[in-house]
Amino acid sequence: MYRNFLINESHALRHRLIELQPFALSTPMVSAASISSAAIKQINSILKAQGYNLRHRIDDFINTMKDPKRLDSFEAQSRFALLKLHFNNILDQLDIFSDVMTQRSEYNTGVLIAGLDILAQDALTIPVPLYDVPPVVCFPERGHGAAIRKARTRLPGGISNPVAVIQVPRERLVGSGIAASIIHEVGHQGSTELKLKESIGHQIEQVMQHSMDATHKEAWDYYRRCLSEILSDFWAMTHLGICATTGLMAVMSLPEIFLFRVNKEDPHPFPWFRVMLSIAFGTYLYPNKQWNDLKKLWYSLYDTAKIPAEYKAFTEALLQLAPSFVALVCTHESEALKGHRLQDIFHCADRSPDQLRTLFDAWKQTPQLMFKAAPSLVFAVIGQAKWDKRIGIQEECIILTRLLKDWALQRAESK
Repeated sequence: MYRNFLINESHALRHRLIELQPFALSTPMVSAASISSAAIKQINSILKAQGYNLRHRIDDFINTMKDPKRLDSFEAQSRFALLKLHFNNILDQLDIFSDVMTQRSEYNTGVLIAGLDILAQDALTIPVPLYDVPPVVCFPERGHGAAIRKARTRLPGGISNPVAVIQVPRERLVGSGIAASIIHEVGHQGSTELKLKESIGHQIEQVMQHSMDATHKEAWDYYRRCLSEILSDFWAMTHLGICATTGLMAVMSLPEIFLFRVNKEDPHPFPWFRVMLSIAFGTYLYPNKQWNDLKKLWYSLYDTAKIPAEYKAFTEALLQLAPSFVALVCTHESEALKGHRLQDIFHCADRSPDQLRTLFDAWKQTPQLMFKAAPSLVFAVIGQAKWDKRIGIQEECIILTRLLKDWALQRAESK
């Protein structure tokens, strides 16, 4: 009796598997809203391979069940249960990429998201080619912040994810601040490719061995614990300049009770200090009085007297050590960097405030030049102009919306 039951259930499972449609047949969208050819090829490849493998496993199981001498009821049920788990893993994988694909059928939004794909891909493709750049795809989601499912990490079922999938907050579409969120998430992928958390973490541990002050040692350890998030903020700074900090401030604008709450087990620096550290990176990479102005603005928004008493000395130590920590990160060298200082593998030399202002002047005279520039550079220039009050919010949104659509259309036409 159990054999007929499990054979029928296996046939039903196989039929449901065959009914799963590739995205090309199931997701209507205009061509400009589509993901890159490299991304869709790799996504389809793993889903097809997973489906092919499971169909063969089901067929083998059915054939085995027809032999009354091969499996008893307990072993047969155990093997069938594993087939169901494999099928559900495939569905989980499909759902991950469905989030990316289905929302692109939304009028207007889909094309904007495709443009953000191109921004993210640009930010991951650094000038010094130190790693193989995986495809990047974005999708909008409710919520306050962004997130990433990194390429080359494990999907449900244990297979390697072929693309980086970035969740972007829908409420931030569209303005220059969205670039800070996206490139922060890109920074997680890039830092992993370069093994920066490990190599810089080791360098911090060496510093801690020579630190005699207990509070300073505690502060260095906090920097080490928060490296993953700090390096992602640094990645955004190298591409966006002041736009990285103003975008971060928009995300970190929370009630005071959250701004000063220190959780040393949280990989994120506590919000008020996180913005201060972003300013410290900006001051080091792009010396300019604007960073002091930004610091004064941040201090004016929150009363630092409300920092909990037990964390005042700790916070002061973090601020005191910030210049040393920032210099350590920016000048870091490792085997993965192949003889380069970390700051030198990015476009920092081309993204100082004065250079961004010069580009904005040139683009006002010849707007076509903006469409030929790297997407992250465009956001940096627009973000700087907004800080300088040379462009208003409405004009910023109009320009960036037009550019995102144009980048998406160019990619669609090049396929």
